[in-house]
Amino acid sequence: MVSGAEIEQAAALIRSGRLVAFPTETVYGLGANALDEAAVRRVFEVKGRPPTSPLIVHVDSIEMARGLASQWPEQAQALGTRFWPGPLTLVLPRHPSLPAIVTAGLQTVGLRVPAHPVALALIRAAGVPVAAPSANRFGCLSPTTAQHVRQSLGDAVDLILDAGPTTVGVESTVISLAGKPRLLRPGMILREQIEQVIGPIEAAAEVGAEDPHPSPGMHARHYSPTTPLLLVRDGRLPAGRVCYMWIRRPAPAARLIRMPAQAATYAATLYSTLHMVDSEGWDYIAVEEPPHTDDWEPVLDRLRRAAGLRE
Repeated sequence: MVSGAEIEQAAALIRSGRLVAFPTETVYGLGANALDEAAVRRVFEVKGRPPTSPLIVHVDSIEMARGLASQWPEQAQALGTRFWPGPLTLVLPRHPSLPAIVTAGLQTVGLRVPAHPVALALIRAAGVPVAAPSANRFGCLSPTTAQHVRQSLGDAVDLILDAGPTTVGVESTVISLAGKPRLLRPGMILREQIEQVIGPIEAAAEVGAEDPHPSPGMHARHYSPTTPLLLVRDGRLPAGRVCYMWIRRPAPAARLIRMPAQAATYAATLYSTLHMVDSEGWDYIAVEEPPHTDDWEPVLDRLRRAAGLRE
């Protein structure tokens, strides 16, 4: 349990330009004062994050979000009212008060209200918006526990608020409302749920590897363990010592892990399972490809990128 004194200590660090790792409902974030350019630059340095990958800014309310956007369309109000606090990021035209480094130089910013009491308490105590990507080295497995943060970033973080495992387990859905609504990153707030509120949304356009990305999580390889990860459709596993994570059909392997058959439960345990098996020294981690249905879209996206697959 995180105490009030720990929250106040973390808030003071954020205000003074330091970095704090904290839990959200999705993954642990590496937080800095979003209005402090030097603090945000340290986030990029600690993570080894390319400057073309923008940061999501975490706020405590629709009111704080509106102050960081130069435009606030009706669709943003409708989605914020319906899904915030929650794992939904809205990309909107940014306010000039935000340093350009936060947004990869783009004129848009990703904003969300996290659904975690510790995250909300930290933002409110700090009194500033908190820019926070996942608290891990760039491109590697996202952290769903404080221990994952320690293993990835060590003492590069000034304070880690440990509130136990996260619950959603994969990063937020990202929707751009700068122009026609577009799905930039799937998450556990599903496309269908969003379309019920604002109507049809389009798929994201391809972005060049060296160009600024409108959302985090759009690199072809991302969320990857150090052990090579393979997606398997037919149960045919590579030669060697293989750990196989399966849903419907097991296959001969040195280690078998049966994964949940429900998409939300699978998502909640995906990164923690990958962290565990990544530490065990297998030649490969093979993963049975999940169903190609809307509810599995976020899981399939993370697995494809972990394997370095665009399709």
